[in-house]
Amino acid sequence: MSGQRRSSRASKFTENEINELVSRLQVLLPQVNQRGNSRQSASKILQETCCHIRRLQEEVEQLSERLSEILDSADISDIDRRTLQNFLQQY
Repeated sequence: MSGQRRSSRASKFTENEINELVSRLQVLLPQVNQRGNSRQSASKILQETCCHIRRLQEEVEQLSERLSEILDSADISDIDRRTLQNFLQQY
């Protein structure tokens, strides 16, 4: 029964609110913005959002690997290395 209550609470977004959120996502997606200002379907925007997030995650992983390689090849002390790693983990 509590599952039904949660479902009904989650579905209380109005169509206008959902459209506003989808419009906000559309503005944030570079691929969609390059195609012009034409309105895309909500499902297309959500698919593009998921793809964009996956690409960003892959980019972060690649940059993290590259940074690890650079740190491994750099001549820095363990204290400096830990300080830099702690700093980077904050962001």
